[in-house]
Amino acid sequence: MEDGREVKHTGDGIMASFVSAAAAVRCATRIQRALAKHQEDHAESPLKVRIGAAAGEPVEREHDLFGATVQLAARLCAHAQPEQILVSNVVAELCLGKGLPFKDLGDVFLKGFNRPILVQVVEWSGAT
Repeated sequence: MEDGREVKHTGDGIMASFVSAAAAVRCATRIQRALAKHQEDHAESPLKVRIGAAAGEPVEREHDLFGATVQLAARLCAHAQPEQILVSNVVAELCLGKGLPFKDLGDVFLKGFNRPILVQVVEWSGAT
C-alpha cells in the first residue's frame, strides 16, 4: 500500500491507515477499479466491496487503532453500497486541490454518533 499500512483483518474486512487523506482515497479508488476490472474478466464470480474512510486522531495501542475515527470509518463502510466509497466530509476537505472527485451525500445519521455526519461519495467511475 502506497503511503499506508494494513492495521489488521476485521473478519470480513481490512483496516488500513494512511499518511494522508488523499492517499487513502487514491488507494480506495484503485481497489474499486481493480475489482471492476476483475468483474469484467470474471463475470461468473463477482466481488464487490464497500469502503469507508474517516480522518482524525485515532488511539494507537499495540499496533492497533481505536476511537471515534475508527468507529466512523467502520460506520461509513457499513452504510456504503457495494462498489461505493464513502468518506467523512473532513476527508473530502483534506483532499481539496488534489483532483479527486466527490459528491455530497448530505447528512447521514450513523449508529453510535449523536449528530448527523456530512458524508461524501468518491466518484471513482461513471457509475457512482
